[in-house]
Amino acid sequence: MSINCLNKKSSVKQDSKIPNIVEIALFIDQIKNNIWLFGIPSWLFGITDRSVAAFADGYLSFIEIFQLFTASFFFVSWLYLKPEESFNSNDLEPRQYKEYLDRTQANKLQLKKLHMISQEYILPFPYICQIYHLLNLKHLETIHKFSLNNLKILSVSQFQTTNVGGKITFQTILDSPANPLRIWRQPTVEVDLILHTPYAVELNIPVYNNKRIIVIFHAFPLNDSEHQFFIDIYSDLEWPKPLLQIILHFASCLTLFEDLPYLRALTEKNIERLFNLSRTSNHESALLFRRFVELYGSSGETTKLLEGREES
Repeated sequence: MSINCLNKKSSVKQDSKIPNIVEIALFIDQIKNNIWLFGIPSWLFGITDRSVAAFADGYLSFIEIFQLFTASFFFVSWLYLKPEESFNSNDLEPRQYKEYLDRTQANKLQLKKLHMISQEYILPFPYICQIYHLLNLKHLETIHKFSLNNLKILSVSQFQTTNVGGKITFQTILDSPANPLRIWRQPTVEVDLILHTPYAVELNIPVYNNKRIIVIFHAFPLNDSEHQFFIDIYSDLEWPKPLLQIILHFASCLTLFEDLPYLRALTEKNIERLFNLSRTSNHESALLFRRFVELYGSSGETTKLLEGREES
């Protein structure tokens, strides 16, 4: 996943801070665990004290029963609140792996910080319809004409293939001066669309001051007529996070709502033709989907994709 490009220019500085970041995370984990461990005897003492007081006169009132029940409930809840050990000091051995592990853990912290929203859906459409829609650039101009306010694709500037997918870089322009997307980005920018795996697609959008918004789509076939769809959005925009999350949730729901009629129309057509390489468009806007068909378009590969999900 190319989320690392969010911090290309500061990578050298970050590398020098990696050990400190991990040490701080380990220290915070230790504090959390110590507080949790200290709470266990505290709760036990409180329950024992209330039990002794309640049974001292040989009679249990309703208030005493309620107090004991409440204390016991909170104690059990406390046990379930054991902090997750996101960093394990034992994992930092042997020494020759320490630097690699430091980088990995620091990247996890940075990735978590950049994550904005997640959405999950089960859609009653074949998986291939979703992939076809995600990888066809023209759909940004047509299907999302309303939400993107007539955004136009000027040209494809680069296309690269990988063993499992590919990457296409294309230039877009915001024609209208009143386009609300101008609050995010310059009028003309180059956007990356990346096929990472048969199930993962990334849309990488530059915004102001070298900041980016990255949308990761995961589509998993459940059967011939349904797929599970995940949307994760990451950004290093320096906006108040709650406000940014509300905007991104709304934008994500709006674009999905626009998708539904088109996905339904695709379902009513012959789906197998989408996997037919001879019928796949050679237009530059469909290069990435054509790459998908080249890799996974045979009936055998299609079956494997479905069977692989059913077995898992």
